[in-house]
Amino acid sequence: MPIKTWKTRPAYYVLLEILKKKGAMADEELFEALNEEFKDLGFKDFNKFLMQLEISGKIRTTSMARGRRRVELVT
Repeated sequence: MPIKTWKTRPAYYVLLEILKKKGAMADEELFEALNEEFKDLGFKDFNKFLMQLEISGKIRTTSMARGRRRVELVT
């Protein structure tokens, strides 16, 4: 039985680090990059992180094409 360990950094912090490193990205690409470290993260949780970060003024999301969003870091 595998043992799950707690991550030392929260997922929203890793999300911000990815955006700092790579710049603006599509939401699907950002989800895939975040999912490499957090395997059990679902798309619903990812959207919740995006909403919280956008409300707090850390990121900005804009609609691209049907069902796609562009996520960028606010500096």
